[in-house]
Amino acid sequence: MNDMPKVLVSDKLSETAVQIFRDRGVEVDYLPDLGKDKDKLAAVIGQYDGLAIRSATKVTEKLLQNAANLKVIGRAGIGVDNVDIPAASKKGVIVMNTPFGNSVTTAEHAIAMMFAVARQLPEASASTHAGKWEKNRFMGVELFNKTLGVIGAGNIGSIVIDRALGLHMKVLAYDPFLSPERAKDIGVTKVELDELLGRADFITFHVPLTEKTRNILSREAIARLKPGVRIINCARGGLVDEEALAEALKDGRVAGAAFDVFAVEPATDSPLFNLPNVVVTPHLGAATTEAQENVALQVAEQMSDYLLTGAVQNALNMPSVTAEEAAVMGPWIRLAGHLGAFVGQMTDEPIKAINVLYDGVAATMNLNALNASVIAGVMKATNPDVNMVSAPVMAKERGVQVATTTQDKAGVFEGYIKLTVVTDTRERSIAGTVFSDGKPRFIQIRGITIDAEVGAHMLYTRNKDVPGVIGALGTTLGDLGVNIANFTLGRSAQGNDAIAILYLDEPISDAALAALQNTGKFLQARRLQFEV
Repeated sequence: MNDMPKVLVSDKLSETAVQIFRDRGVEVDYLPDLGKDKDKLAAVIGQYDGLAIRSATKVTEKLLQNAANLKVIGRAGIGVDNVDIPAASKKGVIVMNTPFGNSVTTAEHAIAMMFAVARQLPEASASTHAGKWEKNRFMGVELFNKTLGVIGAGNIGSIVIDRALGLHMKVLAYDPFLSPERAKDIGVTKVELDELLGRADFITFHVPLTEKTRNILSREAIARLKPGVRIINCARGGLVDEEALAEALKDGRVAGAAFDVFAVEPATDSPLFNLPNVVVTPHLGAATTEAQENVALQVAEQMSDYLLTGAVQNALNMPSVTAEEAAVMGPWIRLAGHLGAFVGQMTDEPIKAINVLYDGVAATMNLNALNASVIAGVMKATNPDVNMVSAPVMAKERGVQVATTTQDKAGVFEGYIKLTVVTDTRERSIAGTVFSDGKPRFIQIRGITIDAEVGAHMLYTRNKDVPGVIGALGTTLGDLGVNIANFTLGRSAQGNDAIAILYLDEPISDAALAALQNTGKFLQARRLQFEV
């Protein structure tokens, strides 16, 4: 991390949020209109470590090509449709959002829309403003004792459920990730989608737009709805077939609808516009003073935490690591990277699988983050620009299988990590731990027990355990002016394989490596480098 990271705010954020960056020690440029000009943004983005945005800035693959120093994108809000997350991941850029800052506001808007469509409030208001007194025209329905179907029982959905239960509604929930225990805790009946469609008097959506949820209320699904149902969507456009819903509204099968989001936005036209008992708003779900302030403050805190401490919160392409975890796990994350770097530099053929064993205290940590560090270490040998964000993506693209195993403490160490990589011709393994001084150590290579401190410049040798090898090693390096800072030896058994790990003051030269090979005493001599 830079001593003074630099962030660009390219959309409108509150001054309080901008000040958070400054107070935390982050340099910030507040240019709220820049996000609308993609060419100007592309021209300057290379100067920044972080980019804070709302919805106006579009982060495309083309923009990211110019973002040489970018480490994190923070979206003040929940939706990241304007960010190319796969491209950011390949670039090694963390993408964060603020999923909780506007949760109450969005949930309240859904409840408000439900009331509005139940009592035809907008039409009644417009009629009364026009000087009409059409008391008998606007016959509504109560929410009391009606059945609400909630599609998506996550953070916002659960708040809607809580409010609906307070109104004494019966609540059904469809959510593949909702456990029976959680459903019981929040007071809902978990059902499959078809049952919800056939039983609910009101249906509200609280899911992101994905390939699985796109058009979830399709023409076919609309045909299975309970007659007289009312549909509320304050989540994402594209969840509902708007044309099919408009037809169902016109023929009376659906009694009403309330939409805050649309398949195409800004929505200047829609099949739902100008239909009776359809309430529409211009994506106001998060449009309260409190919500806008909350998400702005939250994104500033999250981005500052990452740039200054390495803590990762609410990331969409990286395991979350709290500030507390980052402090404790820092040495272990470095160890995981060193283990990966060792086998990555030692392995010349394509890697088919990466298997990681976590023992003891290591097994209790954030394994997703540790795995990301291991994979990044392995991949850096062939791509120096890879990091913990891009490495898992690269491994998946290459078909590398990653497997994780945990076990209780099984040795003299409080915990350790053992890494094994598999190729078509061999398996290569290394294990390491973190000592009480916070320094990572290699403790086993090729099944041979060692105790090697990790340095920036190292030399690994392998030989048969015969007299004269250590002398040849020291003499050859000494003659070439190579200074050894630390030296560790190990062997499997007398007369069998032996290894040496040398921590050097400077990188060993090609000439020195060739000189070692020319002694005829070494089966292998490999230069290694580590980020310490």
